[in-house]
Amino acid sequence: MTRPRLLDLFCGAGGAAVGYHRAGFDVVGVDIVSQPRYPFTFQQADAMTVPLDGFDAIHASPPCPHYANVTRWRGDPTDHPALIPDTRARLQAAGVPWVMENVRTRELRACFVLCGSTFGLPVRRHRYFETNWAGLHLVPPCQHQATDLAFMHKGERAYADAMDCQWMTNREARQAIPPAYTQWIGEQLLAHIKEPAA
Repeated sequence: MTRPRLLDLFCGAGGAAVGYHRAGFDVVGVDIVSQPRYPFTFQQADAMTVPLDGFDAIHASPPCPHYANVTRWRGDPTDHPALIPDTRARLQAAGVPWVMENVRTRELRACFVLCGSTFGLPVRRHRYFETNWAGLHLVPPCQHQATDLAFMHKGERAYADAMDCQWMTNREARQAIPPAYTQWIGEQLLAHIKEPAA
């Protein structure tokens, strides 16, 4: 049986991609920066201009520095592009189910929040997700432990390994989504795609 195809925009080194692949998708990644450790088919291109046709679903993780609190602490967020609105417009025009991920920001119409501790990972890493389809199960609550690695540890090898991103460098993992998040989303997205039309 043919696996549905998912386009992974702003893919980085492939944390989201691995989760979707485990859920049952064939994944193609797009990033403006070369990603030599991306584990699936990769195209170096601008996610804001690459064609979106030919896919059953799309995931997008626009760069978060404009929205991240750490950017405000360190400097001016206007030095970084605010791509959520334009990305949403592209996704809506594609006509397929989509998921958009980012840090907490008012610009993302978050449908749910996921944390590493929700999936038994020893990391506190909250990520917010917006979708254009319904049917997601209720999200289990965070289960933070005193030993969980928090934000200040994200540059360490142990943090990347705790996220289940062992194939990445420390720097790549700092931007990654743990695969457990998108495996959970992907399993439900796959069921949504396979639902007969009403």
